[in-house]
Amino acid sequence: MKMKHISTLLATIIISCLQCLAQSAAVKDAAKSVFKLTTYSADGTVLAESNGVFTSEDGTAISSLKPFIGAAKATITDSKGRQGEVTRIFGANELYDVAKFKVEGVKPTPAAIAASPSKNGDAAWLVTYATGPIGATVKSVETFMDKYSYYIIMAQAPDNSEACPIINNEGQMIGLMKRSSASSDLHATDANFAVSLSTTGLALNDPVLRQIGIAPALPDGKEQAQLTLMMAEQGNDSIKFPAIVNDFMAEYPELVDGYTAMARMQVSKNDFKGAAKTMEDAIKNAEKKDEAHAGYGKIIYNKLIFKADQPYPDWTLDKAEEETDKAYAINPLPTYKHQKAQITFAKGKYQEAYDAFTGLLDSQIRNPELFYEASQCKMMLDAPKSEIIALLDSAISNTDSLRMYDAAPYFLARAEAYNAIDSFRLAVFDYTRYEILARQPLDAQFYYVRGKTEIKAKLYKQALGDMAAAIIRSPQEPTYYAEMASLQLRVKLHDGAVKTAERCIELAPEYSDGYLILGLAQIGKGDKTSGMANLEKAKELGNPQAQPLIDKYKDK
Repeated sequence: MKMKHISTLLATIIISCLQCLAQSAAVKDAAKSVFKLTTYSADGTVLAESNGVFTSEDGTAISSLKPFIGAAKATITDSKGRQGEVTRIFGANELYDVAKFKVEGVKPTPAAIAASPSKNGDAAWLVTYATGPIGATVKSVETFMDKYSYYIIMAQAPDNSEACPIINNEGQMIGLMKRSSASSDLHATDANFAVSLSTTGLALNDPVLRQIGIAPALPDGKEQAQLTLMMAEQGNDSIKFPAIVNDFMAEYPELVDGYTAMARMQVSKNDFKGAAKTMEDAIKNAEKKDEAHAGYGKIIYNKLIFKADQPYPDWTLDKAEEETDKAYAINPLPTYKHQKAQITFAKGKYQEAYDAFTGLLDSQIRNPELFYEASQCKMMLDAPKSEIIALLDSAISNTDSLRMYDAAPYFLARAEAYNAIDSFRLAVFDYTRYEILARQPLDAQFYYVRGKTEIKAKLYKQALGDMAAAIIRSPQEPTYYAEMASLQLRVKLHDGAVKTAERCIELAPEYSDGYLILGLAQIGKGDKTSGMANLEKAKELGNPQAQPLIDKYKDK
């Protein structure tokens, strides 16, 4: 009887060993899909090390997200010791700590993904980069998002096995391993979930992807890809933007969007020859030739307006107009007429430009900008300020109330027009509207100009605030201190005027206004001796107001 039990036990052990051998044979190929992942900081130092798994022959792979947070670069080393680079992020999920990405530079052996989930008690294998398959058991399974599985696994996981695959007996990956912080059990997020990750047109605004320095992949679909391109250009990330532009041009060579984005990037780097070549390629390859010609004209125009100090003889306003005319000849859109009117204005043909802008007011593109541009033509023609203000009134009144931020430049232009006709309080109101709508920090000059206008409007308290704001933004500019001290003197704040004028003199010892105002402030305080000395100093420095003031106070 004892011998029979020993025989039965031995048979069981032999059968178990044969099963293990069979299971190992079924999953041994899975080890070829596992790789070591290394991520790097921007300075090139190693940020983190983990593992990952190839899921397709085109280099798509999955791993945990955590090593990518803060990474500027990532590389992999496959089972044969070959190195590749992570070039794009396909998607990421912070809650389940998974990421999907593209690897280039190696020919991968992908793991098969399990089509159906494993069950409680099923045998499984933890396949590591260094040691190969290790026996495991599915302890429990939970479902999330109605279709994916989250596994609790029992296994003895060696060090450095994070994000290695959990494989079923058929050699199919069921999930990526993650250590538990509360027990010795292992966790695994469904591989199908990781593979399903993808980007959208708003990927660059994703708070998780923003923490990764590697560019996101273009999303599926033209419209989503165009949105990504637009977001990338607005963000102007020196790494992600070029990558997305190149991807877009490769994926959609028939669309103008990629070419114009590339050309604008090249212009920003003063590579005008490269931008010209890019736009010539756009004209050659794009489906909509009118958009390509118009885009080229716009790029030339913008360069000549905003980078006029950078020479490139091949680009002229005539060339910009020629490309715009070609676009209009192919497809007579009012937007192309508008672009030509802008070029005409830049050429200094203000009456012709005015006629073009106002002529478009009866077209389908009637908008506030046309009134504004017409007002600028009138200003250059030295038209009566009332005509300019009337056009700016129309620009403002035709701005959608939901888009009033767009009216910021119209209020600024009208403030300047009001200032020119001595309507100082109206000018102050418009300067203030501009400040509210500008949506950007304003410089010292803005507050200085508004402060000067407030002085003329006798709004002295507001003017003091604006002069202080100008000084805060440009604390080394003596003119602002002199103006502030002069205003303090006017409202009889003599102590403040003395301190401000003294600071002005510290910054600019040869600036006569500082001494003039200091002298007047000291006389106002009753210190005539010091005050007269400073008026004499202002006279020595050539201030024309000094002598009349010396004459006025010397006998008092």
